[in-house]
Amino acid sequence: MSQYFVYLLRCADDTLYCGYTTDVDERVKTHNGKTKKNCAKYTRGRRPVVLVYQESFKTRSEAMKREAEIKKLSRKDKDSLLTGAKSGRTKA
Repeated sequence: MSQYFVYLLRCADDTLYCGYTTDVDERVKTHNGKTKKNCAKYTRGRRPVVLVYQESFKTRSEAMKREAEIKKLSRKDKDSLLTGAKSGRTKA
């Protein structure tokens, strides 16, 4: 059974991009143009991107719900999420 991840990338222009995947490392490579797979249009012009946060889930549905929650957060709230991850208070 696959494991699903929600991740946040910091783009070269300091914006944040949120997505979900089953393979975070491969997805980051794709966003950075290092694979032949298509990346998100948003990150294509904002390379390089760096993985700054991830959470794991047992189901795709859970991951997609969390992705939607994170996307609705303000930039300030996303930064707080990242600060919490660095201090070990949230999933990383």
